[in-house]
Amino acid sequence: MRTAAAIATGVLTLPASSRAADLPLKAPALKAVYDWTGLYIGAHAGYSLGSSRFALNDGTGISDSGVFSGMIGGVQAGYNYRLNSGWLLGVEGDFSFPNYITSNSIVSFLATPANTVTQQWDYTASLRGRVGYTSGPWLVYATGGFAWMGERYFDTPAAGEAVPKILNTRPGWIAGAGIEYGFAPHWSARLEYLYSRFDGANVAFSTGAQYNSSSLDFQTIRLGLNRKVDWPGMPGYNPKSLGIGSLIDTESDRWEIHGQSTYLPQGYPSFPALYTGPNSLSPSRQAKATWSNSLFLNAKLWDGGEVYYNPELLQGFGLNDTVGAAGFPNGEAQKSNFPYPHYNTSRLFVRQTFGFGGEQEELASGQLQLGQKVDVSRLTVQAGKFPVIDVFDGNAYAKDTRKDFMNWSLWAPGAFDYSADKVGLTYGVTAELNQKQWALRGGYFLMVAESNSNHFDTRVGERGQYVLELETRFSLLGQPGKLRTIGWLDSANMGSFRETLDNPALNLDIAQTRRGRLKYGYVLNLEQAITEDVGLFGRWSWNDGKTETLAFTDIHRSLSGGLSIKGTKWGRPDDVIGVGGAINAISQDYRDFLAAGGLGVLIGDGALNYRRERILETYYAYALNKSLTLTADYQLIVNPAYNADRGPVSVFSGRLHGEF
Repeated sequence: MRTAAAIATGVLTLPASSRAADLPLKAPALKAVYDWTGLYIGAHAGYSLGSSRFALNDGTGISDSGVFSGMIGGVQAGYNYRLNSGWLLGVEGDFSFPNYITSNSIVSFLATPANTVTQQWDYTASLRGRVGYTSGPWLVYATGGFAWMGERYFDTPAAGEAVPKILNTRPGWIAGAGIEYGFAPHWSARLEYLYSRFDGANVAFSTGAQYNSSSLDFQTIRLGLNRKVDWPGMPGYNPKSLGIGSLIDTESDRWEIHGQSTYLPQGYPSFPALYTGPNSLSPSRQAKATWSNSLFLNAKLWDGGEVYYNPELLQGFGLNDTVGAAGFPNGEAQKSNFPYPHYNTSRLFVRQTFGFGGEQEELASGQLQLGQKVDVSRLTVQAGKFPVIDVFDGNAYAKDTRKDFMNWSLWAPGAFDYSADKVGLTYGVTAELNQKQWALRGGYFLMVAESNSNHFDTRVGERGQYVLELETRFSLLGQPGKLRTIGWLDSANMGSFRETLDNPALNLDIAQTRRGRLKYGYVLNLEQAITEDVGLFGRWSWNDGKTETLAFTDIHRSLSGGLSIKGTKWGRPDDVIGVGGAINAISQDYRDFLAAGGLGVLIGDGALNYRRERILETYYAYALNKSLTLTADYQLIVNPAYNADRGPVSVFSGRLHGEF
């Protein structure tokens, strides 16, 4: 078994062309794998299962028991010390968070005629000791220590008065065991099981309701990835290796690890408004922030075959709970509000490339692309979970809300109602035929079961989104350009604006008109380099505007464009200035629906003095170094939600973005 493990490790760390010849010579370099002593940082993902008993007493006593479960994710850090005998002593701290589906974090729910109380967990954390035994790259260990759980309680009285949420922290203990494998000089992977028991909780609401929860059991099984951190005084310490590049060096040509973190605060001063509705931006000044943290784990499975896994921790709030403007100002804002980080498997897909020979090109290493040389003439098939716009509607100057424009109608085509859940993801399969001067892409994606939801309609063939894109590449005055033409069709469960308006008995409840319907549209997307440092972009998007928005935003016609300018002329080649604008519009049916008091996914003021929504955005991205960028951004939104009775709104944003 030791021989097999050594050979497997060698295969992972050697180039394919030299494995057989170099394996015996490379083996000594793997000694570092067996050195378990030192600091490490890492991340984990897995599955949790909890159970508890609970009671509500507000004059009407009621009790129950229940279980809750779901995917989790988090981070850990620790220190190991390996004795000469092979035994290992260590200490580790960690935080775990629930996933973005709200029901997975609901611990308990009880209702009486007077009160309805919901208990929800936000995070679990622990500080543990570890004892284990090492054999070469393998470690088997037991662990135990202190644990605590952060949770919140909501009471909704029948009388309807607002009751503040109550935050609570439960102490407890934790124990478990695991197995860990060092597969490269600085990297290890683990599988572990942990059991926690938390003390009971007693919560008293201002309504007089008393909520009691007995001890809570919590079990997790999770996979983890750790990276050793070299430190002064440790074996093999090299002062020049403490940069970001050192921390993520994968030490293999068969897999890569990338990551990013983006913190985006945003706010606006008060603005004039004649009235305010359920989906309006509040005219009072406000500020919110979002924070995203991502890992991109990419591996080559076989010749042409690759797998991509992107776990993320998402936290924060969009302005006014991400409603109030069709061209919403923060592309990082989700349609779910997360007071604490929430885990999500944002991407998990396989990709197969079939080369047809001839001329080759180099694909640069990136978050969603393994660095490699491929045939220019090739067919690429991708299947799994990922955003539609990973594959379609690429643009060099207006595409990534973590780096360039933030407004929804500038980084994407506003009228493209692409398939997505509340965090912008779906399941699908795509194929791309690439040639030197053009590429043809097609895809099929599951659609959400109803507007703005996290549940997908799995009636494949009967429901779904179909997308086709032709990309043509050309040169204009010696500078490269691309034109992408996209056509799309949604077959989904949608309500009709006109049918809802024509039936007064429905009281503008568009959900009552939902049935299988078709929606279609197109996108024209242009990017053109003017010089090496200046680029121009433009988009025109359109859809038929007869049915409710399924997944993206309330836009039926959108024209956007702008400039991207690098700072080479003023000695800052990594800085970027962006200036762009968008004009958004909606169909006549939707105007009538909103004017009558109807609500959309992001907009609905209760009335409507219709004008086109107009947006100006400009930003300066200042490169602190090769890995960190600080951005200042300003947006002017005129006629937010197409309503001339409100605004204009000036939105000021900052953005700190780091990546490796």
